Amino acid sequence: MTTEEQKSDKFWLVVGAITLTLVTVLVLVKKNEDDKFAPIKQQLDEEVQQMNIRVLN
Repeated sequence: MTTEEQKSDKFWLVVGAITLTLVTVLVLVKKNEDDKFAPIKQQLDEEVQQMNIRVLN
């Protein structure tokens, strides 16, 4: 291998590592958001159910 090929190989390894890191961070942030807003979503779902009961009755 020449020095240029080694630099190219390292470049793609770095690109792959950065991409994997960014994807992991995005997944963790999205999961954290879902956990944070879960009680609010549950409350909204309960309100919708109560509204539906009133309309049906």
